Amino acid sequence: MLHHNKFDAVVIGGGIIGLSTAYFLTRNNKKVLLLEKKELGAGASGACDDMILLQSKKPGILLTLAMESLQLYKRLEKELPLDIELENRGGMVLIENQEQLPIIEDFVKQQQKQGLEVTILNKNEMKKYQPHISPHIAASTYSLLDSQVNPLKTMRSFAVAAQDRGMIIKKGSPVKDIVFHNDYNWEIITEDNEHFFSEFVINAAGAWSASLARLIGLEIPVKPKRGQIAVTEQIPRLGKTNIWSADYIVIKLNPALAESRRKTLNDLGIGLAMSQTSDGNYFIGGTREFAGFDTSTNFKALHLVIQEATRFFPILKEVHIIRTFAGLRPATDDGKPYIGAVPGYPGYYMAAGHEGDGIALAPVTGKLISDLISDRKIPFDISELSPARAMKDSLFTKKSV
Repeated sequence: MLHHNKFDAVVIGGGIIGLSTAYFLTRNNKKVLLLEKKELGAGASGACDDMILLQSKKPGILLTLAMESLQLYKRLEKELPLDIELENRGGMVLIENQEQLPIIEDFVKQQQKQGLEVTILNKNEMKKYQPHISPHIAASTYSLLDSQVNPLKTMRSFAVAAQDRGMIIKKGSPVKDIVFHNDYNWEIITEDNEHFFSEFVINAAGAWSASLARLIGLEIPVKPKRGQIAVTEQIPRLGKTNIWSADYIVIKLNPALAESRRKTLNDLGIGLAMSQTSDGNYFIGGTREFAGFDTSTNFKALHLVIQEATRFFPILKEVHIIRTFAGLRPATDDGKPYIGAVPGYPGYYMAAGHEGDGIALAPVTGKLISDLISDRKIPFDISELSPARAMKDSLFTKKSV
């Protein structure tokens, strides 16, 4: 088959994962088409905070990827044509009581064994970094490595750089069907009846990746998890670092402790996260709730989020909230993303399911997918992230034209 719409790779999804993947593919000299059903960043990547938080990652492959991704961000800061506002402010996980402390101490020891520079601070040491913190906080972790980046500017920079290398972006192009041909090529058909052909297809559709996969009979359990965030007016910096509350991490490590937590906090998956943009606004989040594809915000959830923030930082009671927003995080059953080739589906790759780690893991995900497609050696074993682990009910029916 000869077609003028023939590409080496078609990336479906114009969020930060899809754009990173496209960027690294063009660096590997691939002819790339990126299809986005709305606008670039219209999904979770444009409705999230800006943290590259290493401390929240469990020891193992996710922490390995996060540390690698931070190094890639440092390289991208110099390579990409636009300022991505990468800042290295460090981060703290705030520990409220003696029940949480031993769990976090053990968690930190495991992270240290893997090479993460993280430590535990006492009350006096905490005050040096966060002078406005509530006196009831018992201790905190601290890592200088925790960073942040501007997701919107990063996506724009990926797009500009990849387009300079020949990538074509088609926005407002929802995919209607995907057909596999026996000569190991995929045909991607959009709703406006455009036909594109490629040896490789990368599903980077975020919360919508499951419905996209079903077009080829692939069942991948990615579900949307809504994250609601409040944004403050521009204010001076309250402390030196970004912060995260320990309770959500502790409950994931020890689910039995959820019983002692307010039911509404558990139902909405509330865990406090705070970071300040370069313009001076604080992002205060957030929720982690299964609400289908509803991106609306509601007073009850945001009131609880802000209540948590003022409990940790009473000074925030004097600060105005100027807007709120919600994004849909692509969640998997085991909390790990799907990164890699789909067995039995020649040339079809998944890069989805990152939930709240899309910003942190975007560079490493894009590079891994690109290197796999380009037959380049990757530096670590990502077999536990394979889509194969979720394919029990999948049935690939070859459709040949």
